[in-house]
Amino acid sequence: MRGNKFKTRLLIGLAIAAFFFIKRCNQQETNPYTGRTQTIGMTPDQEIAIGLDSRNQMAQQHGGLYPDERLQTYVDMVGKKLVSSSMARETPYKYEFHLLADDQTINAFALPGGQCFITYALLDKLENEDQLAGVLGHEIGHVLGRHSAERIAESEFWKGMATAGSVGADAGGFISGIGQNTLLKNGRGDELESDELGVKFMIDAGYNPEEMIGVMKILKDAAGPNRVPEFQSTHPDPENRIEKIKEAIQKYKRQ
Repeated sequence: MRGNKFKTRLLIGLAIAAFFFIKRCNQQETNPYTGRTQTIGMTPDQEIAIGLDSRNQMAQQHGGLYPDERLQTYVDMVGKKLVSSSMARETPYKYEFHLLADDQTINAFALPGGQCFITYALLDKLENEDQLAGVLGHEIGHVLGRHSAERIAESEFWKGMATAGSVGADAGGFISGIGQNTLLKNGRGDELESDELGVKFMIDAGYNPEEMIGVMKILKDAAGPNRVPEFQSTHPDPENRIEKIKEAIQKYKRQ
């Protein structure tokens, strides 16, 4: 009887794994702007809707919008210049740039579909317009690279495989660990891809891409000596990012 139960569980587990594997294969598509094949489970319109639905909540988590129209206009100007001067203008996304009131958290991020945010704490650390262009160009790169949509689809796949492992052979925890490490690695890849795209957008818009290196130094100083080791973080070490940024600058300056 135990043997039969094990075989039944194994067959169910294999069926679940096959379902999620086939689903993942059917979700593969090539990003027309980066040329990279990705797992994507939603349309650009759905990405835009998620971003629009979430932007107010994200703003409130950072103290709302910064109450200075002059600075918001400045952020808008730089963001729109980057979009209008690059392939970002060819995408279906609705880019909007928000300056958050948070004066403690040095951060910038993007939601799916084009909602880009920068905290006042980070803006206050930046030394010039070129560095702001580097930050916003990086966030536009996340949107255009469809990184949030890709992470959502990949997370669903690994959750499904973990379920299959739990049902079939009590291996759910092991598979989940593999999935988490894969997502961490992919997350670091997203950051490097966004850095490279940000460099390209800066050059296209007439900004000095060398200032992106200054942004990395600001982020490194902000993280301090107790920053999380790279292998535990979705973000690559700033020193590694600087080397990749230098490579991207040489690559796009030759074009």
